[in-house]
Amino acid sequence: MRKIYIKEILESTSVGSDVVVRGWVRTKRNSKNVTFINVSDGTTIHTIQAVVEAETISDDLLAKINTGACLEIQGQLIASQGTQKVEVAVKNIIILGEADAEKYPIQPKKHSFEFLREKAHLRPRTNTFGAILRIRHALAFAIHNYFNDHGFFYLHTPIITGSDAEDAGEMFRVTTLDATNPPKTEEGKIDYSQDFFGKETNLTVSGQLEGELGAMALSKIYTFGPTFRAENSNTSRHLAEFWMIEPEVAFNDLVDNMDLAEDFLKYLINYALSHCKEDLEFLDKRFAEEEKQKPTQERSELGLLDKLKFCVENEFQRMTYTEAIEILKTAKKKFQYPVDWGTDLQSEHERYLVEKHFKKPVILTDYPEHIKAFYMKLSEDGKTVRAMDVLFPGIGEIIGGSQREENYDKLKKRAHQFGIEEESIWWYLETRQFGTCPHAGFGLGFERLVLFVTGMGNIRDVIPFPRYPKSAEF
Repeated sequence: MRKIYIKEILESTSVGSDVVVRGWVRTKRNSKNVTFINVSDGTTIHTIQAVVEAETISDDLLAKINTGACLEIQGQLIASQGTQKVEVAVKNIIILGEADAEKYPIQPKKHSFEFLREKAHLRPRTNTFGAILRIRHALAFAIHNYFNDHGFFYLHTPIITGSDAEDAGEMFRVTTLDATNPPKTEEGKIDYSQDFFGKETNLTVSGQLEGELGAMALSKIYTFGPTFRAENSNTSRHLAEFWMIEPEVAFNDLVDNMDLAEDFLKYLINYALSHCKEDLEFLDKRFAEEEKQKPTQERSELGLLDKLKFCVENEFQRMTYTEAIEILKTAKKKFQYPVDWGTDLQSEHERYLVEKHFKKPVILTDYPEHIKAFYMKLSEDGKTVRAMDVLFPGIGEIIGGSQREENYDKLKKRAHQFGIEEESIWWYLETRQFGTCPHAGFGLGFERLVLFVTGMGNIRDVIPFPRYPKSAEF
């Protein structure tokens, strides 16, 4: 007998062959003279049914087989009388790991996502989270595949950094100093010169600045790694630890940047539609059920699969922030947050443009300079920067990027306006003195992408072990 995974079995037509299946019990059902055990090994959304005829397996052994137990099932593939093509006629069962029926928390019934977050070590065994993790893998693979096929180089940027790329000010400190009695300077401040790196360091909020350095030598690079924000935010859209994809391309301008972002997103969504069909069909049904529970005015007009196709089948509408403000100011819809030129757009504004006004994904450009980061290229009008945000249905902004300021004096002035000390970014400024050139890039939050593709409502449910305020379990 050969060990075989359930995905292979269900794609096989080799009825009559002997197999060894290993996996975790989802359900066990007793019928007259027969016991049916449904087993999953995580390779597919589907389970396989193992059929145990009377007296094939002892009653004592069967009594120990509960939901959550891990089994090795030896048997023969036979044609199924149910919805699947095949099932396993059991010859022998070995219990690899028992599960106490009264203590195992993931029983075959509906559990809330809040409850499952408390059981993050076990929730991948559910249909929903198994599907999410398989899709997450597929998207990660597709990201590397896309950039490799388009001539990009994968650059590993540092996780520990002495700079704040986004001027966020909410960073996790990295230190080896004594927490209760750190060394102090004569002024009474913590003396970081005695710390491991000899200066104050933090976990990175972005690999972009270092990514730009790579683009200044390799032309086309991308980063894909963990980033950290110490925001005390308990919302469905924020995590303290998340993954970011950040391409940077030398000689690209804002239009090139928009072209890359649109092509990249369409590739990723098409990849998921092609390679995760069964998982997405399952999540599409779950999405529809969830929408039915919402008030009518809050329901999505599109199903999950419709929403994904909506993004790949439509050309992205491109327009300036100023044009968008005029549309929003004359809209008949009453927004919770007032909108005027110079205000940062909220999700409700972004979704209105995508879902109601244009009915297609939107790329907004040329934002007011004071609401965007210091490194974005100042436009000729002196009031806006060459920034861009890609807006999607359901979630609003999914990508943020810009053409970078390549002029040394202008970049130095912008950094000063934002209160960023030159000493902390001397190396970044220096690239504008030695062979500077136009370049552009963007950032895509990986969890935001997975959230969109899976149709989930909370970002904490699309990463295996979410980190957020007061939660660092597992």
